[in-house]
Amino acid sequence: MLAFKKIYLLIGTLALAGTALAQQKSGLRITNNFPIKSSGGWDYITVDGEGKRMFVSHGTQVNILSTGGDSIGVINGTNGVHGIVLVKSLNKGYTSDGRNNSCTIFDLTSYKTLGTIPVGTNPDAIFYDDFSKKVFVFNGRSKDASVIDPVTDKVVATIALGGKPETGVSDGKGKVFVNSETTNEVVVIDARTYKVIKRYKIESGDEPSGLALDRHTNRLFVGCGGNQTFVVLDAANGKNLAKFKIGDCDGVAFDPTNKMIYTSNGEGSLSVIKEVSANKFEQLENVVTEPSARTLGVDLLTHKIYLPAAKTEPVAATATNPKPRPKPAPGSFHIIELSK
Repeated sequence: MLAFKKIYLLIGTLALAGTALAQQKSGLRITNNFPIKSSGGWDYITVDGEGKRMFVSHGTQVNILSTGGDSIGVINGTNGVHGIVLVKSLNKGYTSDGRNNSCTIFDLTSYKTLGTIPVGTNPDAIFYDDFSKKVFVFNGRSKDASVIDPVTDKVVATIALGGKPETGVSDGKGKVFVNSETTNEVVVIDARTYKVIKRYKIESGDEPSGLALDRHTNRLFVGCGGNQTFVVLDAANGKNLAKFKIGDCDGVAFDPTNKMIYTSNGEGSLSVIKEVSANKFEQLENVVTEPSARTLGVDLLTHKIYLPAAKTEPVAATATNPKPRPKPAPGSFHIIELSK
């Protein structure tokens, strides 16, 4: 995912079929704050509304909290963990462990580790495709995807992507979509053959990271942190339909019940965009969150939004790392809850 960057001024603009910063507001506000007493950086958060729990990547472990904020478990040994995916039909979960170049398998009831699976270099985003019934792991440095069969826990395919992959989603009908951060594209994969079949150019976006999909309207929602732009694409043909100015986006989520799209922006805001119809979108507001709250998860039952965050301390630039990511201040990591 994208590094936390300097604060950007949020300016709403109109583009194509989008209406920027309409008068209507979302009603969202910070309603709770859940501390997590461990150290390390973080990336994705996975919210399981049915199970009333959330899985939070944090350094070398995954912290499991109830959606009320209580600690209910820890999965250790996930060095450099980025993402967490749940395969409930098999009662198993998988983490992408960036520094181990592997995925950890864990039991969804006991949270005990069941094993590890070697994948590509620096596995980052991970998700379960309910069409192929496979786990897709997107590897940042090797620029490919590892496809895992969760029945056998074996890698059954490796897909070269031609760019650094970020978030992936599925239409549930045989297509997988993944952002390519370095080529400013959405790469389309056939979930039957594990082959790249199309590449959609993101015309006004730079460094796409967050990605979500409305399966009903077949619209892709892309958050680009490089130029703080949100873009809507037609998933059938890649046509760019709308764009909005947002913030330093790293995560995008979609709530299909209320047709709301959310982008979590690292400078400390949540951009809220309403899908009025397949070809009409309205940017409602930018809700204040906290600096560093760059990823998010949505409880699709309660419609609450959860964002990991921490106070950060600057890191001196070096010749090999001229733009270092700020480091989390010890003891400051927490989860922000937003609701109405």
